[in-house]
Amino acid sequence: MTVMSFKFLCLLPLLFVSGYAQLFQDPFFKQEANETAEEDPSVPGGNPIDENPVGYRFMNNNAAVGNPQNNKAAVGNIQNNLKRNVKNPQNNNVEVDAVNTGFKGKWDLVSDNSGVSAMHAILLPQINKVLMYDATIWRISKFPLPPEKRPCHVFDPVRKLEDCWCHSVLFDIETSQLKALKIETDTWCSSGGLTVDGNLVGTGGFMNGARTLRFLNTCDECDWREYPAALADPRWYATQITLPDGRFIIFGGRDAFSYEFIPREGRSNKKSIFFPFLRDTTDNTVLDNKNFFRIENNLYPFVHLSPDGNLFVFANNRSILFNPYTDKIVREFPVLPGGARNYPASGMSVILPIRLYAINIDPKSAEVLVCGGARWDAYFYAEIKKQFLPALRDCGRIHLLKQNAVWKMETMPAGRVMGDMTILPTGDVLMINGAKTGTSAWGFAEEPNLTPVIYKNKAKRGNKFQELAAGTIPRMYHSTSVLLPDGKVLIAGSNTNNGYFYDVKYPTELRVEKFSPPYLDPALAPLRQEIMVEKSDKVIGYGKRFTVSVRSKELELDKIDVKVTMFSPAFTTHGISMNQRLLMLGVIDVTNNAWPGVHSIAAMSPPSGKVAPPGYYLLFVVYKGIPSVAMWVQIK
Repeated sequence: MTVMSFKFLCLLPLLFVSGYAQLFQDPFFKQEANETAEEDPSVPGGNPIDENPVGYRFMNNNAAVGNPQNNKAAVGNIQNNLKRNVKNPQNNNVEVDAVNTGFKGKWDLVSDNSGVSAMHAILLPQINKVLMYDATIWRISKFPLPPEKRPCHVFDPVRKLEDCWCHSVLFDIETSQLKALKIETDTWCSSGGLTVDGNLVGTGGFMNGARTLRFLNTCDECDWREYPAALADPRWYATQITLPDGRFIIFGGRDAFSYEFIPREGRSNKKSIFFPFLRDTTDNTVLDNKNFFRIENNLYPFVHLSPDGNLFVFANNRSILFNPYTDKIVREFPVLPGGARNYPASGMSVILPIRLYAINIDPKSAEVLVCGGARWDAYFYAEIKKQFLPALRDCGRIHLLKQNAVWKMETMPAGRVMGDMTILPTGDVLMINGAKTGTSAWGFAEEPNLTPVIYKNKAKRGNKFQELAAGTIPRMYHSTSVLLPDGKVLIAGSNTNNGYFYDVKYPTELRVEKFSPPYLDPALAPLRQEIMVEKSDKVIGYGKRFTVSVRSKELELDKIDVKVTMFSPAFTTHGISMNQRLLMLGVIDVTNNAWPGVHSIAAMSPPSGKVAPPGYYLLFVVYKGIPSVAMWVQIK
C-alpha cells in the first residue's frame, strides 16, 4: 500500500464524522438523541411517539445496574474512560459522567444517639448543623433538658406535670455532638423553610402546635421563638414553600382545604384562602360492614416552585399549575395513574435539576418526578384488615412548561412507600428509606426497603435506575435524609410507634448514618476539586457573572468537564422535602492557574427568584462527575 493510500484511508473516518455532523448540528444529538426525540418530535433525528389517549406514556423500563468493574483501576484509566455528552450550543458546555468503577456506595454509623427521633430535619447554613426535632406530645426523648435550658415546660398546670426532655437538637455534622434546644408547642407533622438570611421558619403541628408559627435563628446560642395563634387554620401535615420574593406560603393540612401566606414574626393571619383542589382530591371514606373509614391521601401535598413563578401542586393523583397571587389554576395536568402518592400513601417527589446557560439564561424546561406510593385503599387494608399491600413501583415524570404535557412512566427496581428523594450535586436523584408494603402511620408497613437507588436523570431510558449498597437499619415511618456539604447524605429517624419504644419489631431509631454515593469512590478522589472559599464570591445577585476558585491536582481544567451546581437545603419530614431544588449553572469560562495550582471558574448566576428564591445555597463544583465539598453562597 502506498503512503498516499494509507493517508486516504486514515482520513476516511474523519470525513465520515464530519459529514455526519453536518446532518445533525443540534449538539443534543449524541447520548441524548433518542431521549430528546421522544420528548419532542421536532428534534432532528427523532421519531414521533403516539400519545396515549388517557394522557400518559408507559415505558418498559427495567432496573439497570452498571456492570461491576475493577475498583482498583488507575485514575488515569478512569479519566480516559469518562463519557462526554455535548449539551449546550450556547456555551459549548458538556455534561460529563464519571466511569462506573463498581463502587455502590458506603454506609457509616456516625452516632448511636441523636437525642430525639429525627422526624423533621434540615441542614442550617452558616453553622453547618442539622436541626432535628420530633413531637413534644410524647413528653420524653433520649436527651434530658440541660440546666441552662430550664425551667422545664409545664404542660399540665392543674396536675403540675412537667416535660424536662429535649424535643429539638442541633446535630454537628463533623463531630456528631448534640446541642439542646427548647421547644414547647407540638411540632408533630409540621413544616418549615429557610429565610433569605438562613433562619428557620416552622409552621403547624399537632394540638397546641397546629396554628403555631416558630422562628429559629442560625447561631450557636439561638433558640426557638413560638407564636401559638399566628396561623388562620390548623396546619397538621401541611406543606410550606418559598415564593420568588422570599416569602412563604403554606398549603393544606388535616381538615384545612386552604392556603395562606405566612405572616412576619409578631403578626397573625385572621383568615385563610379556600382551595377547592384539596377538598376535591380527598379520599374520604371506605365502607366495611358498619365502619366508615377515613383515608385522605392528599396530606403533605407536593408543591414545587415552577420557573415561570407558578406553583406545581400535586395531591393524591392529580396536579395543577397554580398562581397563588391571582388564586387561579393556570393548567391542569393529566391524572397520574397507579394509585395515591401523598400521605398516608406517601410517595416521593422532586422538581428535577433546572439547567441554566451562560446566555439566554431563562430556563426553557422544568420537570417534576413523582415515584412510589400506595394503592388508594392501602391505609384501610393496613388498619382494618391488617393486610399490607405492595407499595407502588412506578415513577411519573412530567414537563411543567408544556401546554399538553403528559406523564412518562418508568419502573423502579422495587416498590417504595415512605421513601425520601434527595437531589445529588451531580443532578442525579437518590431514593432511600421507606418500605415495600403498607402505608404511613403507626405500624402500618412491613418489609423495609434497605436498598438505595440512584435515578440517573439524564441516562437513556432503560438505564435510569441503579441499585446501590444496602443498609442494615430499617428506616420507615418518620425517617429523614439530608444532603451534606461533602456530598454525603445524612440518614436519621424512623419511628413506627406512638412514642419512644425499644422492645418492638421496629424500635424508635436514634442511630444516625451517613451514606456515601458512588461519586465518593476513593479511586475517584484525585478528581475532586477544592473550593477556595476566600477567593470565591459568596454573595451573588441575579443574572450576574461570579467566580469560584478551586485548588486542583489537575494542571488544567477543561471547561467541558466542569459543572457548577447550587442546591437549596430541604426541610425533610414524612417523605416530603420542601423547597428542595438543584440549579445547574452556565459556565462562562475557566482560567487555569490564576494562582499557582488554583483555577478560576466564571459562572452565571440564576436569572430571578422564580428560578432560585433568595437565600442560602450549597454551591458545588462538579469535575468529571465528581463534586467538590460545597461552600455556602447567598443569592439576593
